[in-house]
Amino acid sequence: QVQLVESGGGLVQTGGSLRLSCAASGIFFSIYTMGWYRQAPGKQRELVTTINTKETTNYADSVKGRFTVSRDNARNTVTLQMNNLKPEDTAVYYCNAGSVLKDEYWGRGTQVTVSS
Repeated sequence: QVQLVESGGGLVQTGGSLRLSCAASGIFFSIYTMGWYRQAPGKQRELVTTINTKETTNYADSVKGRFTVSRDNARNTVTLQMNNLKPEDTAVYYCNAGSVLKDEYWGRGTQVTVSS
């Protein structure tokens, strides 16, 4: 059974930092591109960042320079360090795993709230 479990969300003031983690099980983690997406109330889910099997990263323009994604293949985890948070970063953040075999998995999400 595949599981992606996010943790680390919470309430933070503008300018603060949070560190999200996603622990994966049931997949051969190292062959998956891992990603973080977010969905704010009333909005569509959007891509935040991805990190592929070669640790090449991709970021949405809105988070470049503030967010950093990393992965640990030995521990089957992907981490999102979020600095200088803004109210517009408020959303539910979801972990995603996808492979070249076109299988895809999602976590249940963790709430991030940034107060102004």
